[in-house]
Amino acid sequence: MSFIAKPARAVTAAALLLALQAPNAFAAGNEACREYAVSAIRQVHLMHEHPACNRGNGPRWSDDWNAHYEWCRGVSFEALAIERDARTNWLRACGG
Repeated sequence: MSFIAKPARAVTAAALLLALQAPNAFAAGNEACREYAVSAIRQVHLMHEHPACNRGNGPRWSDDWNAHYEWCRGVSFEALAIERDARTNWLRACGG
């Protein structure tokens, strides 16, 4: 019985460690978030340069670098790509 219990404990311990690391595994790091915020601000400036592209206010089009950076720190890389792509697609569609 102890032969079976030891592997089961090891598997349980490994699963627990993975579960504890999971939230951080998907969150972007400092460097990725700095790059994301810089990119977001560039896109916001492009939007303002082209009147047809002007989306007004809202978090996606905020000119606050810190807002983009802080949002980034709590989301997955997939969410970053979705937001960046949404701005990119809008700018392409409106001629920005």
